[in-house]
Amino acid sequence: MKRTRNVKIVATLGPASSSYEMIRNLHEAGADVFRLNMSHGSHDEIRERHAIIRQIEEDTGGSICILADLQGPKLRVGVFAGDSEMLEDGAKFRMDLDNTPGDSSRVNLPHPEIFAALEPGSTLLVNDGKIRMTVNDCGPDFADCTVTAGGLISNRKGVNVPDVVLPLAALSDKDRKDLEFVCELGVDWLALSFVQRADDVLEAADLANGRAAILSKIEKPAAVKNFEEILAVSDGIMVARGDLGVELPVQNVPPIQKRLVRKCRSAAKPVIVATQMLESMIESPMPTRAEVSDVATAIYEGADAVMLSAESAAGDYPIEAVTTMDNVATEVEQDPTYAQIMTASRDAPGTTIADAIVSAAREIAEKTDIKAICCFSQSGTTALLVARERPMVPILAMTPLKSTARRLTLTWGTNCVITEMMDRFKSAVVASARAARAQEYAGPTDQIVVTAGVPFNVPGSTNILRVAPCDERLIYSTDPE
Repeated sequence: MKRTRNVKIVATLGPASSSYEMIRNLHEAGADVFRLNMSHGSHDEIRERHAIIRQIEEDTGGSICILADLQGPKLRVGVFAGDSEMLEDGAKFRMDLDNTPGDSSRVNLPHPEIFAALEPGSTLLVNDGKIRMTVNDCGPDFADCTVTAGGLISNRKGVNVPDVVLPLAALSDKDRKDLEFVCELGVDWLALSFVQRADDVLEAADLANGRAAILSKIEKPAAVKNFEEILAVSDGIMVARGDLGVELPVQNVPPIQKRLVRKCRSAAKPVIVATQMLESMIESPMPTRAEVSDVATAIYEGADAVMLSAESAAGDYPIEAVTTMDNVATEVEQDPTYAQIMTASRDAPGTTIADAIVSAAREIAEKTDIKAICCFSQSGTTALLVARERPMVPILAMTPLKSTARRLTLTWGTNCVITEMMDRFKSAVVASARAARAQEYAGPTDQIVVTAGVPFNVPGSTNILRVAPCDERLIYSTDPE
């Protein structure tokens, strides 16, 4: 489906968006990628939603990307004898391995790995940071704390440990089963929760074995600290601002977001900005002005995609939320300031032939009346490099592989076209001109830029560029010169 914007929209599916009609409406309203949240829903429900998406893809004739978001290990307190307790500021409180129901002085924390990592002075956050505690003393089976920010603590509330690296794998037993299930099902991306180090990503990539690309969620301070190493082994990044804003001071999140987006763009890897983007639209048909500005900021920063969570999964106005995000994106990208920011934030070209080719393609397109850049890409690498340039003309990613087209749908500006396997550049030029005309990116008197790698079908071999006309002589030629 042809879009009039470059940034992509990710919509989470859930109880409010599980039927064919609703999912298709979301796609037509602007959703390019659908997120399947493995924290909610059975395998049967996930399978059904996956089948619906693929049916819509077939019915509409485009490429739709599916992102499966793994839950990750969940750290929670146990239960209370009275279901909840009110903790006052300054109160003493113990967490331990005792299974006895808790009271106002203690509660079970069934995670010995947390106690193994704690030190006096460490911070414990409960219920998304609403309750804060400082550890005074700790051992292998307890932590004696002082409550520094009190509140109501109740059964099985989540626990965050922001200032230590926990000796926990990013993949729980549930995640391993879910990973195998969705890879066999045929998702395009796997979002990995609780990433703390590069080894977490490598473990998931080894299990996926090329069946899905790996998207690392940055939601812990350790992930921010180790970001360069994590980015190097990831296929993409999600800036998950929810937990990040719990474990770090909230004022730290905006500059971190900007830095991570810039680093991802420099590495030619897609980045999603996520969490609470249009939160009020869970219950309201209109967003707040601050939410609109938040979405716009992510787009001005050059993010590949912006994401809706509960707004589309469980909210009362899922279609309105996607439509709002689409409208904001379209308006921002028409702002002359947007083009100026994309140009000013562009890194100097790299030193490889592929870097030089895509940089030249962008410069030729922007300095002349070129209508589109058509790049042939089997693995997706060429299209990612072109997208890194953030050209102000459409990108047609030509690929013979449906899997590559689906994965690239997450990437800024890419309009994916399935083409035949090519064996020579002349055929690629003809196919590009035909696609540009068919998709209405160019007319009979227009020109396009075509990039590819020769020999064909060798990943990462981009080494040729041509400016080609889109007239009938070329379109209908069987052996163009």
